[in-house]
Amino acid sequence: MIRQLTAVGAALGAFTTSTPAIAAQCADRETVVERLAAHYDEQPTAAGLQTADDKQALVEVWSSRETGTFTVMMTMPDGKTCIMATGTDWHQQGPDAHVLGSAS
Repeated sequence: MIRQLTAVGAALGAFTTSTPAIAAQCADRETVVERLAAHYDEQPTAAGLQTADDKQALVEVWSSRETGTFTVMMTMPDGKTCIMATGTDWHQQGPDAHVLGSAS
């Protein structure tokens, strides 16, 4: 799980230094989710909440086992979703599903 968090952290770090063109790739959540599923066969892989300025945002990784593509996105409380990073050759490490801090 530490490796997954490191990978997501690296992707988030890349976003903060990304070009404005990448940062500007935002739309309503429904549109983004439909495109990820239809064009890339991606499904939710991991998610977590980020809190900044007393607002929470949902950070998600969507990926496809078939194509190996992945997308890191952030959804704000108003429903606006921004693509933070995309790539290829995604591979899942460790347990497929568990929440840090929860009892197993």
